[in-house]
Amino acid sequence: APWGSSEFSKMSFREELRRKDDDRAGAGGGAAPAGDKGGEINPHIPQFIAKAPWYMGDQTAGPSLQHQRSEEKKPEFTPMNVTIQHGVTTKVATRFRKGACENCGAMTHKKAQCVERPRVLGAKFTGKDIAADEYVPNNADFNFEAKRDRWNSYDVTDHRIVVQEHEKMEAERRRQKLEQLNTGKPAEDKEKKKDDDNDSSSDSEQEEEVEDEEKYAEKTDMAGQKFDSKSRVTVRNLRIREDTAKYLFNLDTNSAYYDPKTRTMHSNPQEQNPNQVYRGDNWVKATGEATSIAEKQLFAWEASRHGADVHLQAEPTKLELLHKTFAVKKDDFKQKQTASLLEKYGGEEHLHAPPKELLLAQSEHYVEYAKTGKVIKGQERRTVPSKYEEDIHPLNHTSVWGSHWNAGRWGYACCHQTVRGAYCTGEAGKAAAKSNPAELLAQGQAPEEEEPEQARETMVDAHRKARAERERAGAVEDEGERSKRIQMIMDRQAREEKEDAEYAKLDERSRPFNSARREYKEVDSEEMEAYRLKRVRSDDPMAAFLGKD
Repeated sequence: APWGSSEFSKMSFREELRRKDDDRAGAGGGAAPAGDKGGEINPHIPQFIAKAPWYMGDQTAGPSLQHQRSEEKKPEFTPMNVTIQHGVTTKVATRFRKGACENCGAMTHKKAQCVERPRVLGAKFTGKDIAADEYVPNNADFNFEAKRDRWNSYDVTDHRIVVQEHEKMEAERRRQKLEQLNTGKPAEDKEKKKDDDNDSSSDSEQEEEVEDEEKYAEKTDMAGQKFDSKSRVTVRNLRIREDTAKYLFNLDTNSAYYDPKTRTMHSNPQEQNPNQVYRGDNWVKATGEATSIAEKQLFAWEASRHGADVHLQAEPTKLELLHKTFAVKKDDFKQKQTASLLEKYGGEEHLHAPPKELLLAQSEHYVEYAKTGKVIKGQERRTVPSKYEEDIHPLNHTSVWGSHWNAGRWGYACCHQTVRGAYCTGEAGKAAAKSNPAELLAQGQAPEEEEPEQARETMVDAHRKARAERERAGAVEDEGERSKRIQMIMDRQAREEKEDAEYAKLDERSRPFNSARREYKEVDSEEMEAYRLKRVRSDDPMAAFLGKD
């Protein structure tokens, strides 16, 4: 069919449908169309994604996803084994060259970039002391790791110099050690570094102590232990092979627990066998000379802390003598201290008291009781009523303090005395407490004083009482004179109030000294009457019109 006709379009449409049906059938069977590079393409990918667009080139090519991927190229970095030279070259120019640094004469930088000290006359004018050229690094494009490589451009021959120096120092140390062992004296030609610092001598002494590894016996390896004298860590990983292992004494799973990590068994694995040689680590630590050695070690630590030069492993004899001397002096000091305290405060008789069994009336005698509480066998034990002394009444009293109560006060029931520590008066004291105080005064005895509660008298009652006394005495004044006196008092109070108001407005720094001082005296009846006349009553309906006439 010709191109562009309806039959051609129908034919192409049928081919397209057939191709889609084949693709679906292939997807259902597990097959997938192959791409341009042989890779399978998911048949569920839409056609507009798998098919290249018209502007990408060939349209006859099959489905592919190559056009969906970016064409960016991976950057190519310089390998890490490329060495970059640093420093200056060995060739030095003899005359100034055009374009070189005007200060030092090097060709690799300008005058503004020169790091050498500025000269008075640069190499451009003198032509002398021309500096060598530096190595200019090439344009190497390193990746992230290569830029941070610390050992790039490192010369391995430099490390050989360090190794040779350490070997020479080790050989010299061995020679001096051998010479010291042969002669028994320190080497005379021992080289020491002399620094300018003051701490050089102390540093050399520390090095000598570290080098001498066999100075003390505690730094040597002990049997059954791996001991590192440098790190001071003890690893209990060995035992004497002739000894029986701890976990083999009793194979019962319910016996003493054995800790395999620390190789310890604290409790006794065979408690039923008293003749067993091994009875647990706790028994080993608490028997024999273990406690005495622990005490001596503690004494050595305390003595070293106080400045004494003593060591348990290095000088055991010296430590033993010091410990015995210390024990004797300690006992003497305790005895002298006890004697001085007894001499000063007394109480030596309490140190010779009988045993606690006798003090508390406790013994081992057997007593058997019936259900009713009656003693069947043995003698009943006497009960101890109290640890305090009883039935002791001082000052001739027959009762204790607090056995009598009267008017809110405690006392003695035998004499009704309410003063503690008073001598007992017996029945006479009781009669005196009940009798009339007037009778006691007539007999020449002073009764117990009691403070009566006085009623508080108000100011109004006091004025009324004073006025009644004046009326009874016939000293009633004329009403005219009294009114004049009241008016004078009111005028005086008005002046004082005005002065107080003026002083209140002033600053504290400008106020006169003792400006607020008033003479306080007892208020009489005229002053009280003036106060009542001048006082404003809040319930008075005419109070607002006062002072406006």
